[in-house]
Amino acid sequence: MNLTKNTAILIFARSAKADAQQKKFVNGERLFDALTKETLAKVKRSKLPYFHSTEVEQQGTTFGERFVNAIQAVYDQGYDHVITIGNDSPQLKTKHLLEAYQQLQLGNTVLGPTFDGGFYLMGLHRSKFNPHVFLRLPWQRFGLFHSISKLLEGSSSDIYSLPTFTEVDSLQDLSTLGNFIQSVSEHLLLLMHQFLAKTYGLLTAILHGPTSGHQETFKNKGSPSFLRIG
Repeated sequence: MNLTKNTAILIFARSAKADAQQKKFVNGERLFDALTKETLAKVKRSKLPYFHSTEVEQQGTTFGERFVNAIQAVYDQGYDHVITIGNDSPQLKTKHLLEAYQQLQLGNTVLGPTFDGGFYLMGLHRSKFNPHVFLRLPWQRFGLFHSISKLLEGSSSDIYSLPTFTEVDSLQDLSTLGNFIQSVSEHLLLLMHQFLAKTYGLLTAILHGPTSGHQETFKNKGSPSFLRIG
């Protein structure tokens, strides 16, 4: 596919260490490192130019400021469209990035909603991006998708929605993603399984103390069976 250079992908994602600390995933650095590596691999397969904005490159005191500044920085490189993603949407595929690219070429704005009321992907033409207005959006709050949809509906382009996905922000999210074995790689499923089993094992040990001849099972969150592979 001969992709023009008018569109760039922005991966807005902190380092694995910073992600694990921010989201309070104890010993979660390996998991977030894998999430970032898989995201980069999917982006590279799209053949679109991309930028990775970590906490080193991000500028601003709030999430909204850092995100808006990172988007503006890509537009300042001369691109007409920016597709923004994070590193915490393991269901995102290269095909979704290409789908967003194609819709942008048709003049549409693209949003990929999440189940928690936010979005994992936004594809936007520079004419639809007003940094001062975007700064006032309810970043990192439940009503974000509704607010940004309402804002973009006032523009001249149609909004094209991608499938709704789960982002990795909590242990419950990892447990939920275990039900989507067809859309999450086996490598990530295994890492999520190991992380949850270890985390809930530690919590059990703290709450109940050592036991003799007894093995805890987790029927809902962190159950070794919920991520069965193969």
